[in-house]
Amino acid sequence: MLNPDGVYLGNYRCSLMGFDLNRHWLDPSPWAHPTLHGVKQLIIQMYNDPKTSLEFYIDIHAHSTMMNGFMYGNIFEDEERFQRQAIFPKLLCQNAEDFSYSSTSFNRDAVKAGTGRRFLGGLLDHTSYCYTLEVSFYSYIISGTTAAVPYTEEAYMKLGRNVARTFLDYYRLNSMVEKVAIPMPRLRKEKSPSYKHPLLRGPASNYPSSKGDKKNSVNHKDPSTLF
Repeated sequence: MLNPDGVYLGNYRCSLMGFDLNRHWLDPSPWAHPTLHGVKQLIIQMYNDPKTSLEFYIDIHAHSTMMNGFMYGNIFEDEERFQRQAIFPKLLCQNAEDFSYSSTSFNRDAVKAGTGRRFLGGLLDHTSYCYTLEVSFYSYIISGTTAAVPYTEEAYMKLGRNVARTFLDYYRLNSMVEKVAIPMPRLRKEKSPSYKHPLLRGPASNYPSSKGDKKNSVNHKDPSTLF
């Protein structure tokens, strides 16, 4: 919970000071965005710790217009990394009837450059996966039906449990994925990102650009073929 003061006032997007916190990950202020500043420093500390394996970052939000639960992911030049990124939401779709894989998208919209998913997707290396999990304020439609089912507190908690189940499935299948991994393609050289961060143990193998990006989403191959 990175917006406790704003939520206390009834805000679902803005902080107590009126900031949309999920647009300030590039350079959070310890005064104006203290929770982001603290969490960002903690993530960098964990990433630089050789004893810590930082494999997933999932930012959870409510969505005011779309139905169901769905995810946003990043776009990478590395095809293998891009394919692997699609595995977790694919597995979640199998576990959660209210999760929509068809609404899940992978993009690098310029307006999303300051989000946690975009920033950390560029900061962390190819062994880490960063997502935004969006869940409707209103309802969900189960595949094969047309009736909207209103979300309840229990339904939200059930989705959380299904996310935990998906981690279990992911790590059970991980050894199988490793065996059939495709060769990594040659990558084109990228320009250095415009933001700065403390020394890391190694640069990210590929990051979503935050400068001059146009709205872009890409359809990817069905990752179920990896199994």
